[in-house]
Parts: sequence; C-alpha cells; structure tokens
Amino acid sequence: MTLRKPTTLSRRRLLMAGAAVPLCAVLTRPASAAEFTYKLATGQDPTHPVNVRAKEAIDRIREATGGRLEINLFPANQLGSDTDLLTQVRNGGVEFFNLSSLILATLVPAAGIVNLGFLFTSYDAVWKAMDGELGAYIRAQIAKTPIMAVSSPWDNGFRHVTSSGREIRAPEDLKNFKLRVPAAPNLTSLFQALGAGPAPINFNEVYSALQTKVVDGQENPLPIIATARLYEVQKTCSLTGHVWDNYWILGNKRAFAKLPKDVQAIVTREFDRSAKDERADIAKLSDSLRADLTAKGMQFIEVDRGAFRQALAKTSFYADWKGKFGEEAWAQLEKAAGKLS
Repeated sequence: MTLRKPTTLSRRRLLMAGAAVPLCAVLTRPASAAEFTYKLATGQDPTHPVNVRAKEAIDRIREATGGRLEINLFPANQLGSDTDLLTQVRNGGVEFFNLSSLILATLVPAAGIVNLGFLFTSYDAVWKAMDGELGAYIRAQIAKTPIMAVSSPWDNGFRHVTSSGREIRAPEDLKNFKLRVPAAPNLTSLFQALGAGPAPINFNEVYSALQTKVVDGQENPLPIIATARLYEVQKTCSLTGHVWDNYWILGNKRAFAKLPKDVQAIVTREFDRSAKDERADIAKLSDSLRADLTAKGMQFIEVDRGAFRQALAKTSFYADWKGKFGEEAWAQLEKAAGKLS
C-alpha cells in the first residue's frame, strides 16, 4: 500500500485547525443513518496534532464507508482519565482510544519496552524499530488482550524535564527532585534510579499539581508542554530527551470484529495515513516550538545526555528491566537500540 505524502502544514495552521475540533465532533448526518456509531477517546488537547489528524481520519472513514461507520471524537479526557479509558476500551464502553505506550504498559508490559531511558538518539532509529520487528512484536503482545493496535504507531515525541524552581543541568540535580510522571512503572523506576522523587499523577491533573506546587516539575514532549500550556506554570525546560514515547490507536477487539472486513480495512488504512501525517507534524512542531515557548518565557537548558546515560548505566536499571521483560523482548530491543546490559 502506498501512503500519500503527509500534508505540509504551518505550525499556526496546524494549531488553528486543532481549535476547530470540538470537544465532541459534530456529526454531519444523523447518527441513526450510520450502521455503526463508535467513539474515539483521546487525552490530548483539541489543538494537538493527534486530534487534528484523528479528525481527518474519521472524516475520511465516514466518506469511504458511505456513512456506514460514524466515529465521534472525544478529546481532552472528556470520557475519563487515561487509566479510566483503558478500562473502558477493554470492556467495550469506548471502541477506540489513543494511548501512550507508557500507560499501556500497565496492561501490556511489552508496550513499555520502548520507553526505557536513553534508548534512541534519532527518529531514524525510532521508526526503523517501530515499523519493523520491535513494533510487530509489541503489536502481537497487545493482541493477546481484549484490545488491539488499529494502526501503525503515532508519535508522542522525546520527553524533556521542566521545572518551576531547581534547574536540571546534570544528573545530580535530579536528587530528591519531585516531578510528576504518568502512571508508568518504567518512568517511575528511571527517575528513582537517578535519585529523583517521581509522583504518578494522571495527565488531567498535571497543571493544577504544578500550579499548587504539589510537584516541582514534570516531563513531557514539547507539543504537550505547549498545547497543555504548561509553560504558564514552569520556568525551565531541560532538553534531556530521556525517553521517546509513542501513541497507539487501540481498538476493542469485539467491536472491531463486528465491522465488515471492508470497513475494517478502511479504518486501518485511514488511521495509518494519519499516523504518518501526525509523525511529520510532531517532528516539525518539535523544531518550531522551542522558539515559541522561549517567547512565552520558558528558558531552555542544553544538557549532556551522555552524562545522564552514564549515570543510569551505573545503576541496576537496565538489568532489572531485562529480567522483567524477558530474553525474547530484550533481544528485540537490543536489535534496535544496541547493547544495553
């Protein structure tokens, strides 16, 4: 299958387009006219590329199926927190759900193998792994549960540490630094290994936790920092790039199986197309947002990522996770990221 070249969007046009995504997508035809009416839930702000591209995908799906499948988009955790929605997609209350590998790892441990510290140095390495054997291995593990990966992985970007107080310039600056992390064991253990105090908090509570100083900082990719307006409650961003993360468009297997085969193929095709477009968006935004966030008052700090990697290697972090993931999964990871332990 040949994928169309991703649409070129300016940052302004992209974010403006996102603003047009309503908190519940407006149907262009009566729901009763659709043979199937499903929900797609996401945790991201409507302006985030995930929702811009997801809306394009569901519009194309509606058109390509002649209105047989209507998918309503619910962004910004409207239907619950990420952990709530993971339960809902498992039991079929929500048919489709966009979720970070970090959170998915609480159900499918293998999904989190890409989120270990300082694995990938470039997007070339990332997509070679995720569109290759490592990604196929993870999808197979997801399929052993009541859910499935509906499309190729989407990009959540490289994660960086932000702070409203202490500046993080070297590994020792993380000592006793209290920062918000998702409810993801690998991120918790990563920062524990580096001496920090990670606090798992759902994303819909992050802004208030930072604002009220429940935590000193957090870590996320630049597009999330921008669209969630975290720059309003954080002063510095240390470009640690400590973890790369992806999104999976997950489907409830029973709900997906109810769709006719031709509709299933259209769903996968159009979400795959939007996955490629969203990857290009994130890469472009990651380049441009640094200037935008600087203009909003955020200071960027260049760090020596090698020093953080060396500090981590002196701990039992990689050996511990190798034991948890097992030899088969670890072999797949080291094919992509090189020798780790």
